[in-house]
Amino acid sequence: MPKVKTRYVCQMCGHVEVKWMGRCPACGEWNTLVEEEVAPSGRFAPSKARVVPKPIVSIPAQAENRLSTGLSECDFVLGGGVVPGSLVLIGGDPGIGKSTLLLQVSHAIAKNGHRVLYISGEESATQIRLRAERLGTVHGELYVLAETDLDAALEAAVELKPQFLIVDSIQTVFRPGLASAPGSVAQVRECTGLLLRVAKAESMATFIVGHVTKDGAIAGPRMLEHMVDAVLYFEGDRHHMYRVLRAVKNRFGSTNELAVFEMRDDGLREISNPSELFLSERREVAPGSAVVCAMEGRRPLLLEVQALVASTSFGTPRRMTTGADLQRMNMLLAVLERRLGMQLGSCDAYVNIAGGVRVEEPAADLGIALALVASHRDRPLRPGVYIGEVGLTAEVRAVTRLAERIREARKLGFHRCIVPAGQSVPEAVPGMEIVQVRSVQDAIDQAF
Repeated sequence: MPKVKTRYVCQMCGHVEVKWMGRCPACGEWNTLVEEEVAPSGRFAPSKARVVPKPIVSIPAQAENRLSTGLSECDFVLGGGVVPGSLVLIGGDPGIGKSTLLLQVSHAIAKNGHRVLYISGEESATQIRLRAERLGTVHGELYVLAETDLDAALEAAVELKPQFLIVDSIQTVFRPGLASAPGSVAQVRECTGLLLRVAKAESMATFIVGHVTKDGAIAGPRMLEHMVDAVLYFEGDRHHMYRVLRAVKNRFGSTNELAVFEMRDDGLREISNPSELFLSERREVAPGSAVVCAMEGRRPLLLEVQALVASTSFGTPRRMTTGADLQRMNMLLAVLERRLGMQLGSCDAYVNIAGGVRVEEPAADLGIALALVASHRDRPLRPGVYIGEVGLTAEVRAVTRLAERIREARKLGFHRCIVPAGQSVPEAVPGMEIVQVRSVQDAIDQAF
């Protein structure tokens, strides 16, 4: 009898070692290497079925018949709806509302006459019914199956033939033929591969829920995100009522799209105009406040940047950000001190993006810099929107899709925009003053 070969696989990153180690040399995590059997590798044997490649010009082009989720904002993130046979992965922090979102989507699809199967490995059928009663999402075409054996669950799904399938979550289901525990790298990989094959063969639009690690990435091997057709992240601060659905991968549409929802007692409510929502509590005249316009996919978002600069009580000043990149803020502080002569080395600096949204786009640099200057001078900025990337020589650099940003600012009632000079601006926007600046000093002269 041949000897069974084993290997040790890291449950966090998928790194493989031939012997057990206390710490994974790839990701640095402790006690994450688990023993797995190595499948025997056979020699290549040609298939009996003859397959013939086709020229791409001979393949008929067919329009995608997308399935609407019933939530327009969710359809927008997916690129117009769910494609039958696609496999979509949605991740997020525990308790952020992933199951709530999918239960509401299931109810909306069932109301349109499509059959939905909700497979849960975390809750019992009674728990799901109680949550559906609270959310008002009970429907006759919504079927529930509380099962962790994926083979048995998919056998029931093939018999039921739903148009929409949900698996909550991929870390709790398992295949009995594998010796690994549920949630291990081998189980997650095999379960996702089986779901992918069944979704394509049966033309079932499938959503799978994935847990996230403490770093915010989806738990399991990175290959999991490569196998699926779309990856969505459901984000937000549990201390805020707003949730953000973001696409980071989409084979059937553009990536980096964003939708905003409001969490209520009776479920999630769509926010059709996020910019107006994020600016609703803004004070018109406040030192350290500036409005920026960030692009999330095709959608421009007006956001309020709040900055606070104060004398430090310690030898080393503190630098903290919420919703903004800390390293970017440190760079802007260095530019203000070195190029503009501002004495900020002995000051604490704090930057906050109001509303719980995270902004990483360089086009928000000018607004963050001016908010820091306004807080340091304790003077409010003139009403307006500040758009531009700041370079290390304090120049204001061009940004993408400037016309759309300016139109969004005008739509929300702003009459003044400070933008980079040397960049083509749109034709005259009624009621909008466009001020072009070449440096941060020029912007400061125009902002106060």
